[in-house]
Amino acid sequence: MYLLRIDKEKIHEMEPVHFDGEIYVIDTLSQVRSAVSVLRRQPLVGFDTETRPSFKKGVVHKMALMQLATPQECFLFRVNRIGIPQALSDYLADPDCLKVGLSLRDDFAKLHTVTGVEPQGFIDLQDLVRNYQIGEASLQKIFAILFDKKISKGQQLTNWESESLTENQQQYAAIDAWACGRIYKYLMSGAFNPDESPYKQEIEEDEKA
Repeated sequence: MYLLRIDKEKIHEMEPVHFDGEIYVIDTLSQVRSAVSVLRRQPLVGFDTETRPSFKKGVVHKMALMQLATPQECFLFRVNRIGIPQALSDYLADPDCLKVGLSLRDDFAKLHTVTGVEPQGFIDLQDLVRNYQIGEASLQKIFAILFDKKISKGQQLTNWESESLTENQQQYAAIDAWACGRIYKYLMSGAFNPDESPYKQEIEEDEKA
């Protein structure tokens, strides 16, 4: 019995991944409907959120950014400015629109601080990857195991409520959402065989339980 695992040192040596599609920052209500219209035409959309980091004990900020990505484009909804408009809320609650994210319980909890929407049509990669013997829970490690490329986390603790998002912030945010969709599509294609992965590690008896 084995699991696929990777250490940070191995990831550090990998080539960083870059999102080559178009990135659209949605920070006015007038932009929302057309963005959601594009997303509704997609068979699969990657999902993620960002929250301003807190460096004080007991201080928790609300969701600042929601990313929804197709293979060719990513829409960055600045939730701290526009909230969750009705068109976006309806999309998030539509069970017929497939959205893929990671650790969705955390994201859904953040959503509830902004809106009362009940998300539907979501798949959590943390549940899916277990079917492929992947023993990692982070997006960076899952992506590295599958594609031998590194998702940089350098922008993670930046201010997502700043006046404008830097190009590096936009790229980081887009990659996190886009990567979720890419992982799902790759695994569901049947092209990945965990038995052939170089990251196989035998597990102890107590881990099998």
